[in-house]
Amino acid sequence: MRALKHVQTRPEAQKLGLQGRDGEDGQPLSPMAQFFNEPGSNVYIVASMGFRTKLQPDILKPVLMHIFVKQPRFSRLQVENKETGELKWFPTDVDLEKHVIVPDLDPNMDGADQFVEDYLSSLSKTNMVNSKPQWEVHLLNVKTSDAEAVAIYRIHHSIADGMSLVSLILAHSRQVSNPSASPTLPAAMNKKSSYRKLGGFLSVLYVLWNTLVAVFMFVLTALFLKDTQTPLKGPPGVELRPRRIVRRTINLQDIKLVKNALDCTINDVMLGVTQAGLSRYLNRRYGELQNNTGVTLEQNTKKNYLPKNIRLRAAFFFNLRSCTEINAVPDAMKEGKKTGRFGNKIGYVILPFNIGIQDDPLDYIRQG
Repeated sequence: MRALKHVQTRPEAQKLGLQGRDGEDGQPLSPMAQFFNEPGSNVYIVASMGFRTKLQPDILKPVLMHIFVKQPRFSRLQVENKETGELKWFPTDVDLEKHVIVPDLDPNMDGADQFVEDYLSSLSKTNMVNSKPQWEVHLLNVKTSDAEAVAIYRIHHSIADGMSLVSLILAHSRQVSNPSASPTLPAAMNKKSSYRKLGGFLSVLYVLWNTLVAVFMFVLTALFLKDTQTPLKGPPGVELRPRRIVRRTINLQDIKLVKNALDCTINDVMLGVTQAGLSRYLNRRYGELQNNTGVTLEQNTKKNYLPKNIRLRAAFFFNLRSCTEINAVPDAMKEGKKTGRFGNKIGYVILPFNIGIQDDPLDYIRQG
């Protein structure tokens, strides 16, 4: 349980007219934000961003202060009421030195990629102190295989979701060719989905049917429907074990090439890639168990060792805002529209993976 803290009003916020403008001072956290503070669901967003040039902390710190002070949640504590256990937002002073961490590193160290992965993993094993707003930026001036420097963001999920954070960074970015202009993103093509072509009435029935099926499967899962016991499924308490984060850089143009060829979305392609990777990994593991050699099977990977009807599912989160185009959210945030409100506007579904060995790799996407 969190201890009740002394709250200090931030003078800078009063001068800028920022304190209380969103009406959250003294207000309880939303149910979703409260959920992200539960002991078993203490969730942080950890993201890394590569840069083509070395980072200069003295220049970046004022910029970061300007970016985050625009959103009051970055200058608020989550204070617990001892009597009710309810968490509420209260403004506080922001000491940037406690939020921007610049470790002293060898810029040309060997194994920089491994170092960044280890650094990311270490952040997933610790919690931030509750006496400061729950966000940090780590500036790593090390040369990796795809960047001259890396910035790592660690932000408690109760502050905001991914759409809010990406929009916040996008709104404060500028074009290299025109430093006074904000970056632009390609407009989404107005394609009609297959079910929309059937007409408005049938599309409504389609959505209602899928919603009923999703709710039914969720209830069954809560009651008794469990995933198949596979080498991927850990024992109870596995969620408390140390995590390992592995980074991979892929070419977005390759993803778009497949997307355009199959007339689908980037998410469809990435889901297919995930299904292919999980299928091949499980096939190799089952092959090792059947051969009982203890040796990783690199050859003959096309032989199918997988049991039939493997049930393997994952929770997929999605945006609930009426505005789904990320380039429109920063403008809405600036104008104070509800579509651009900061925070957590997300839902989730339990999505099954199709586990199996396919002769055509594109079948993993078609089955998604």
